[in-house]
Amino acid sequence: MNTMAGKVVLITGAARGIGAETARRLAALGAKVALVGLEKELLAATAEECGPDAGAWEADVTDWEALETAVGGVMERYGRIDVVMANAGIAPTGFVRSIDPAAFERTIEINLLGVWRTVRVCLPHLIASRGYCLVVSSLAAISHAPGMAAYAASKAGVDAFSDSLRAEVRHLGVDVGTAYFSWIATDMVTSADQHPVFGKMRSRLPGPLGRTYQVSDVGKAVVAGINRRAKAIHVPGWVGGLKLFRGIVNQLSLPISAMGAKDADQAALEDIKVRGAEASRPVGPGGAAGFESRRAR
Repeated sequence: MNTMAGKVVLITGAARGIGAETARRLAALGAKVALVGLEKELLAATAEECGPDAGAWEADVTDWEALETAVGGVMERYGRIDVVMANAGIAPTGFVRSIDPAAFERTIEINLLGVWRTVRVCLPHLIASRGYCLVVSSLAAISHAPGMAAYAASKAGVDAFSDSLRAEVRHLGVDVGTAYFSWIATDMVTSADQHPVFGKMRSRLPGPLGRTYQVSDVGKAVVAGINRRAKAIHVPGWVGGLKLFRGIVNQLSLPISAMGAKDADQAALEDIKVRGAEASRPVGPGGAAGFESRRAR
């Protein structure tokens, strides 16, 4: 059953990847999608693909004023917000001892504080509509791989944040879901695969842990999850089973991960000697836009 017709859905990080795919699918079901993010031209083009009821608002999710202005614009146009998908995120590549500190901290700022700010600004409107909030976490919140400390910490924080939020707003009629995705064929993952150090690390992951899944798989799952106001969305499905044993998974994988990290750690240091801070900056065009937005401000 389609419950999305006429619903207003605000999506952050909507210019490309998972956010754009979800927007297009929701618009096809009759939803009015409000796209919030960076990369202004691409964001506008995505909104145009979604039809006349779609709108685009340029905003950095870590910028309170820009975010409040964008949400105010959404309310002015549509008069309500029924669903919020806090999706904006970036991923750097680097070990804790050698990663560019600005890249590490910007990842926490966008992936965790950006989610908190998005939810905080939108929450009064979700309460008014008794709506649904979907927070995008990751498989990285469950399985903590070397070279991904900033991303894993931010996504684990988002996971905990959504659990607390779920309990806080249930009596207000607002449902909260958390999405957990493995490696998805977005620009972010494709760019990470091209990294001279971390691309090789990922290529050594065994079986389904190393497989890349299609953006369309995520789009289908997210739309279905939003439609039923799901508590959790997993792509692929086995991520949900892995989540039940997260403590055991990390303990059992530690010796193997540590062995793989030894050579990669040294390779990362050598890469930084050659390319400097650029070697551990957020990957992909979306990551670059998120990183540069802070410097521009």
